[in-house]
Amino acid sequence: MPSLTPDDLAADLQVGASAAAIRELTAFLTSQGTFHFPTLPTGLFSAAAGTGEDFDVTGYRSVWVRDNVHVAHALWLTDQPSAGIRAAEALMTYFIRHQRRFADVIEGRADPSDPMQRPHIRFNGDTLDELPEKWAHAQNDALGYFLWFYGLLVEQEAIRPAPAAWSVLADIAAYFRAIEYWHDEDSGHWEETRKIEASSIAAATAGLKQLQRLMNHPACEYALENYGRGTGRAAVDELIGLGDLALLSILPAECTQSDPRKRRDFDAALLFSIYPLEVVTEPLADQIVCDVAAHLQGPFGIRRYLGDSYWCADYKQLLSAEVRTADFSDDVSVRDKLLKPGDEAQWCLFDPIMSAIAGRRFLRTRDFTDRERQIQYLQRSLRQLTPADSRFGPYRCPESYYRENGQWVPNDITPLLWTQANLRLALYWAEATSEDSAET
Repeated sequence: MPSLTPDDLAADLQVGASAAAIRELTAFLTSQGTFHFPTLPTGLFSAAAGTGEDFDVTGYRSVWVRDNVHVAHALWLTDQPSAGIRAAEALMTYFIRHQRRFADVIEGRADPSDPMQRPHIRFNGDTLDELPEKWAHAQNDALGYFLWFYGLLVEQEAIRPAPAAWSVLADIAAYFRAIEYWHDEDSGHWEETRKIEASSIAAATAGLKQLQRLMNHPACEYALENYGRGTGRAAVDELIGLGDLALLSILPAECTQSDPRKRRDFDAALLFSIYPLEVVTEPLADQIVCDVAAHLQGPFGIRRYLGDSYWCADYKQLLSAEVRTADFSDDVSVRDKLLKPGDEAQWCLFDPIMSAIAGRRFLRTRDFTDRERQIQYLQRSLRQLTPADSRFGPYRCPESYYRENGQWVPNDITPLLWTQANLRLALYWAEATSEDSAET
């Protein structure tokens, strides 16, 4: 097996693959380091695990809340649950330390229109300190992801929160109310132009729905009422209703604002509202999947959105390292001028999620076309792995492929831990839907 190329791995994977075959494939990739998740002393994960000078200037040694939730969830669900729990607890420690960010907005001392006054979603993972440089911290999706995953672990009795943790959970809900998250303009998953984004509203709503489920347990409801800011059931119910209404008015688009700089019909970030968040279901979920396949899917990966200039063709030649890593949330127009039609980077995050969505749909429908689609997207995911002669080493998960001197190559952010996590999830669901597993 070591001599197999990524294309070989994809070709060998058949629609009727057994659970044993999927486990063998997973074990092989694990042995090759594909699913190596370097852990910081705090239990958190840097966004990527690259090495060398090109990687050092990317800024991806920092920790992002969103990425850590996705990685931690995948580890918790698959074969490293303790690592996932530890990361969730470390994120809570970070938010407890910087809880004033929530309080200042809730109590009117900070202006949420200034993203630096909002809770910071990118920080130093070694020390849990905030980073001083200007960043697009207005990212409601990241807070929603944390509320969702931490609440899920509490519901599963994997975590028993202390009073300080209950206070943070309540403060996130109160913060969402203060900023009116259902029509708040944030920078969202891609940290760019602020707008009213369905993917951010979906993540926040998913987090609030998880908080609502905790309130079915009397001890949890008591804790939220008494250790927080009185964020009781009625307040959470109202917030969820406002989020659901907003999603119904926007989906299946990402943003329907009239400003052409903000309006966006298709965005692959919406896939996460289907899985793992499960806050958008059929038929809207089916429409989002169809839109991504029809409008964003490319031969190597899936574009984040049409017109995305991040890692567009010859990105490293056109922009210095300092500019490549800058905050573009205030004005992305300079970078957008570099993009030629069709030359958006094709990301590796999304094919594994498309596979997982199809597989989970197969478990509900038993429609064989869903199983075929699941394997097709898993095959695409495997083909995205780096070959043996790659400068990154073999079987690594890139952030994206971009066009360099006319050739599609992995960008400098390789391997990206979020991609690794999503591929691990895709294999997990492929094993669960294999013929022998699906029959049991």
